[in-house]
Amino acid sequence: MIFLTGGTGLVGAHILLKLTESGQKVKALKRKRSSLTVIKNIFSHYKKTNLLQSIEWIEGDLLDLFSLQEGINGCNTVIHCAAIVSFNPKDFKKMMKINVEGTANIVNICLENNIDKLAYISSIATLNDEKNQVRTEDSFWKESKSNSQYAKSKYLSEQEVWRGIEEGLNSIIVNPSVILGPGDWQKGSSQMFEKVWKGLKFYSSGSTGYIDVVDVAKCVIKLLEKEIINERFILNAENKKYRDIFDSIAENLNKPKPHIKVSPLIKEITWRIEWLMSLITNKSPLITKETANTAMKNKSFSNEKIIKALDYKFIPIEESIKHYSQWFLEEYANC
Repeated sequence: MIFLTGGTGLVGAHILLKLTESGQKVKALKRKRSSLTVIKNIFSHYKKTNLLQSIEWIEGDLLDLFSLQEGINGCNTVIHCAAIVSFNPKDFKKMMKINVEGTANIVNICLENNIDKLAYISSIATLNDEKNQVRTEDSFWKESKSNSQYAKSKYLSEQEVWRGIEEGLNSIIVNPSVILGPGDWQKGSSQMFEKVWKGLKFYSSGSTGYIDVVDVAKCVIKLLEKEIINERFILNAENKKYRDIFDSIAENLNKPKPHIKVSPLIKEITWRIEWLMSLITNKSPLITKETANTAMKNKSFSNEKIIKALDYKFIPIEESIKHYSQWFLEEYANC
């Protein structure tokens, strides 16, 4: 049996879908007030609603050791997806508590219960930020003012997993790039579709890596099935310019393409406007000071290691954008 944290989120929900499709018995951790809307929509879209009843939900959180023990009882594998993803400086203490201490709790309880294997979902944010360099699994963390607070929390969380490995816990770590998928269209990377739909005018000069959430789920499960332990893998389908991504979304949503290139001055104005709007709407801003600075950089990530390990073929990003644009139109834009 498999115990998974973060089952109500984008990545966790897709992993649960793939596991239940294959007949795996699973338990999933959810907070008391967590909404099941995202996972219900995902299962419904793929006409797999009947599989939801096969998931045993455990109510609790990463800081509640009793709920973690209840979840891990009878399980031999743990998939740790749960985390706070935020680039808002006000969330730093919360991220340190949930992301770092929560991961430490997962590692400790895995060790105490002799779990066979732990899969930890990290992020490309933990890889170093050197210019003009293709980042690989050997691109280790370097302290820098340009590191986001989210990145720091994920790096320290990774360190907890490496500590567990040193203490005898078989683990794998995956570092996904920007994940494209049909989560809450007003949160995370899924916001890109809503922003373009509402008339996004600006584009930045930078680039980064992208991956379909379905590929993330499949890779995690395949790595668990393989006799691969104590390694980390970058999960990245393609490296693309931000402008190309937004242009593609605009084409698929039949909306105007962003046409104003972000200058340093516009960048400073934009993140401040987003910050003010977030105070009014009580929504997390898509653009913060940290993400605005990141959007001006060109970053690329190697996927050679994961392709070699799994003989894996990624979904083309253009195909992902087309799929999720249609999903967005059916589920959100026509409401």
